[in-house]
Amino acid sequence: MATPFDLTNHHILVTGASSGIGKQTAITMAQLGAKVIITGRNQAKLNDTFELLTGEGHAQLPGDMTQESDLAAIIEQAPALDGVIHSAGIVKVLPFRFINKAEMQRLYEINYEAPVLLTQGLLKAKKINKKAAILFISSISGVKVGLMANSMYSGTKGALSGITKTLALELAPQQIRVNTLAPGMVRTEMVTGDVTNTVSSEALTEDEKLYPLGYGNPEDIASTIAFLMSPAARWITGTDIVIDGGYSCK
Repeated sequence: MATPFDLTNHHILVTGASSGIGKQTAITMAQLGAKVIITGRNQAKLNDTFELLTGEGHAQLPGDMTQESDLAAIIEQAPALDGVIHSAGIVKVLPFRFINKAEMQRLYEINYEAPVLLTQGLLKAKKINKKAAILFISSISGVKVGLMANSMYSGTKGALSGITKTLALELAPQQIRVNTLAPGMVRTEMVTGDVTNTVSSEALTEDEKLYPLGYGNPEDIASTIAFLMSPAARWITGTDIVIDGGYSCK
């Protein structure tokens, strides 16, 4: 039976699909009938994701979106899209007094510049269909709360929120929806790797106690993304949707 949540034959591009939220999002989109195009820098990990996609018609477009040639190739090879999910990103935990230009530029290029330029390139090449959905993965630290030692990361995510509102207005005549999803802490490789290199496991345990529903899992985020990609969300655009297990209620 057809439902407004059905993604059958929707062509959806997922960046950062080699791990974490992006990987689970690609898997969930495929389970709901979408034809998924995945991209990421690590070919081996991208292959692992690709093997987990159910259904047919999926494709891989490996590349580093901070490199102009790779970005151009992804745009050229992408089919006409019904959805774009920007999940690629990195985090750097560093107190404000220790931030530096090189680290700030690296986060800016990956977290903000790459998804914005990919979106601009796809639109210019007429690769995004009418009534499509574009989603930037932001963070509660970019739109809702301040988090210690997260200033550079928060700045890049806040910038995504700002551009989303303008882009939503510009694309509304084509019924293209643009939103950001702002998760709290999710159990991904970024948390178990990058964050735990700086923050102790004891500190993370105490932090999780601040979440009424505990830390989230990639499946929690992917399910919300599926809703935002579907026709069921046809009247939602230009907004930041917070999904944080109740953290920002406190």
